[in-house]
Amino acid sequence: MAEPSSATVARATPAARVALALIVLGACGLVASTWHVFFATWDEPEHLVAGVELLDRGYYEYDTEHPPIGRVVLALGPYLAGAHSYGTPPPSGVTEGEDILYRDGKYDLYLTLARAGALPFFVLLLFVTWLWARRMLAGEGAALLAVILLVSVPPVLGHAGLAALDVAAAATILLALYALDRWLDTPNWRTALLFGLASGFAVGTKFSAVPYIGMSLLALGLTHWWLAPPASPEERARIRRLRAAELALVALAALLPLFFAYGIRAPNEARVAARFDWAVFYLLQQRGVEHALGVVLQHLWLPREIKDVLNGFVAVEAHNDTGHLSFLLGEVRTTGWWYFYLVALAVKTPLPLLTAGSAGVAWLAREGWRSGDNWRITPAILIVAILVFASGFSHINIGIRHVLILYPLLALGAAWVVTRAWQALRRMADRRLAAAGTVALAAVLSWQLSTLWLAWPDYLAYFNETVSHPERVLVDSDLDWGQDLRRLEKRAAELRIPRLSLAYRGTADLTREPLPPLVILPPHQPTTGWVAVSQLARTRNLSDYAWLDAYEPVERIGKSIDLYYIP
Repeated sequence: MAEPSSATVARATPAARVALALIVLGACGLVASTWHVFFATWDEPEHLVAGVELLDRGYYEYDTEHPPIGRVVLALGPYLAGAHSYGTPPPSGVTEGEDILYRDGKYDLYLTLARAGALPFFVLLLFVTWLWARRMLAGEGAALLAVILLVSVPPVLGHAGLAALDVAAAATILLALYALDRWLDTPNWRTALLFGLASGFAVGTKFSAVPYIGMSLLALGLTHWWLAPPASPEERARIRRLRAAELALVALAALLPLFFAYGIRAPNEARVAARFDWAVFYLLQQRGVEHALGVVLQHLWLPREIKDVLNGFVAVEAHNDTGHLSFLLGEVRTTGWWYFYLVALAVKTPLPLLTAGSAGVAWLAREGWRSGDNWRITPAILIVAILVFASGFSHINIGIRHVLILYPLLALGAAWVVTRAWQALRRMADRRLAAAGTVALAAVLSWQLSTLWLAWPDYLAYFNETVSHPERVLVDSDLDWGQDLRRLEKRAAELRIPRLSLAYRGTADLTREPLPPLVILPPHQPTTGWVAVSQLARTRNLSDYAWLDAYEPVERIGKSIDLYYIP
């Protein structure tokens, strides 16, 4: 089978486009089928309220650690259906989010419409994966297979079903990295402009795009420089000048989406100034480059939009410096673990994709290195760059969701392995051996695709076959994000529970929920009767509800809440 050049790729055939559309529609249907099952997760109300406030009142004051583009898309449906801002004082939007969801009696409608707002980003993620696969792999079938393999990753489907920014970030960052590889492969003003716009779009969706794109630019730039054909000193100097000019265009183009995101709204100069002054003060307390930046910003006039962006960057840095309470392998920390994301990938990824994807990425890199094809080296470079940053610098260890960007790259590698294996089987002279190999290949693919129905609807809480007790490995947003409260309500009604002691972590207003007469279960205080404890509540402080270890739960509600009856 002929392999496409990395420089030019033929237009997709009508059959391939139809097949892609059907795959994407089926994937969106799977995602939508989970919406009614789950209660609002921890982050959803605050993302919703930030977008609604911007659409309704023209302000953007809640949780400015995240930029507005993704949140506006999530909030558009609820806003058009009647949701509006109540003006609760910032910076926390939890109370305001509860008001928006509960007050109008449209909780399910607003939450469903907000979750539907994540689907365009999910579609973008699948589409860019297809574009990348067509440029890198051998034929239309391999490109479609890469998309199917990505769809069969439960964490991707689970987070695509929430009104949150993680799939949006993965999609926009993947688009920016695809544009980056195009610019490095075919440098000109057009590809530089597209890379800049895509980067600005990604940064305006989630600020984690900055280190991911920055690390990737550095790593891929060095790789392209190393593999570039020899040139005279004059030619090298000319190329450096041209690249510097194109890089300046990239920076200017990246500002356009950010100015659009932060500029089209009512100015609130006092609050912008207060947030910016806090950011400068925080930088001045640091050392080295950060302190120097604070000194410069202290004396520099900047547009309001740039002040807002800088405040967001500094808020993320402050969060990372402070850390975040997280759980891994029976231990609780606020500063994280360097191996957190390695463990998360190992237990949250279906085993066929984990093994074939890793092998395929390495195989592609070897093929690319031998042939000088930068496109095939790219997945390995990006995976290493992203994991180096996430493992070496991130102290916010709260879920595989922060590295969802790795899954399209693993899907490319796995599709390459399957394609090459299929080609090898077709060339085999021994037909019995070829038939046995074909059966084995089909079995592995079936194993991978079986996650679509075996894990449904609990894609968010999926763990692979290596884990028998997920609550001992990962919890926050990987197992329990508050999503099973609705299931608890239904089960409590079925069991006619007269009184319930509950330890639950989430953003629900429990006084407005159809629960039995309720007592919030305090830590370190054993009780009797019906007791429900969520895994997130149980792992904030491991001793809080350790007394329950002496009892067996009656059942597990969904994947995250243990229900006990204590005599």
